[in-house]
Amino acid sequence: MKILGLDALVFGVDDIQACADCLRDYGLTAAQLDADGGRFEALDGTAIIIRRGDDPSLPPALGPTPSLRETIYGVASAADLEAIADELGRDREVRRDDNGALHTVDDLGFAIAFQVSWRRAFEAPADLTNAPGSEPQRPLNQLGITPDMPALPRTLSHVVYFVPDAAKGEAFYRDRLGFVTTDSFVGVGPFMRTAGMDDHHCLFMIQTPPHMQGCEHFTFHLGSGTEVLLAGTRFQQKGWTSFWGPGRHLLGSNWFWYFNSPLGCHIEYDADMDKHDDAWAARQAPMSADNSQLFLFTSREKWAPSGPPPKQG
Repeated sequence: MKILGLDALVFGVDDIQACADCLRDYGLTAAQLDADGGRFEALDGTAIIIRRGDDPSLPPALGPTPSLRETIYGVASAADLEAIADELGRDREVRRDDNGALHTVDDLGFAIAFQVSWRRAFEAPADLTNAPGSEPQRPLNQLGITPDMPALPRTLSHVVYFVPDAAKGEAFYRDRLGFVTTDSFVGVGPFMRTAGMDDHHCLFMIQTPPHMQGCEHFTFHLGSGTEVLLAGTRFQQKGWTSFWGPGRHLLGSNWFWYFNSPLGCHIEYDADMDKHDDAWAARQAPMSADNSQLFLFTSREKWAPSGPPPKQG
C-alpha cells in the first residue's frame, strides 16, 4: 500500500468565520467556503477542511469543539485503497463513501480516512543561497528578498497527536499501515513517515494523560527558513499570537514557528525538513529543550542602527 502522506485534516469548529480568517491569513486559499464550513488549500491542493462542530457527517469528537475530527491520507491508486480496506477490515468497520474514500478509526480512536490523492503538481521558486566556498546559487543582480516576496504554504507537512498510549499508536501505524519510525523521543513518542514518502515525518505522537487526547498542532511546508520568518511575521502583523518560535528543530532539522489558532490546536509554519530512506537508522533521544530545538529566536521591535553611539552609564 503506497500511502503518499497527508491530503487533508478535518476540523469541527464553533466559529466558522474566525477559523476561515485564520486559515486565509496563514496563506491558504479558500477553495470552498459557506456558512457551514470550507476547504482551504495549499499550492498542491492539500488542505484544511472546517465544518460546524455539530455537523452530523463528521466522525465523533474526541474532545470539546473545536477539535480535529478526521485525518485524511492520500494514496497512489485505487489498488492501494483496496489493500488498506482488506487490512483494516479484518478487525474494524471500514466505510466507503460516495467518492470511494475509506473511513475508519485507528487503535487510539482517531478517525482516519484514505483516498486516491488529490495532490496536484505545482511550481514555486526555490530560495537560492549564496555562500562563500560554494558556487553561487543566485545569479548576479537577482535579489534574495523583496518586501513583496511570496511565502505561501506549499504542502501539508505533518500532524501531531496527544495520545494516551504512544507505543500502541506506533504499533498500529507501523504494523497495519507500513509507516516507518524515523526518530523517537524516549518515553514520549515516535516521529513516523509513510512508506511512500521521504519526509522525516508526517505524524508525531506525544504521550499525555488520556483527557488531553487530540491534535496538538499541524503545519504546512514553506519554501525555506526565510519564508517561515516572512510568513510568520506577516501572520503576526495580522493579529495572530506567536506560541513558540521562530527556531529550528534538531530532529528533522525543520525550521518552525507556532501560533495560537481558533481551531483547537496550534498552527505551525515549517520548512527544510530532512529526508530519509530505508538506509536511515532511527535515533532515540531524551525529551529536553536542547533536543527539541537547536536554536530559538526571541523577537523585538524593528530597529535600525543610526545616530551616535549610546551613552555609557
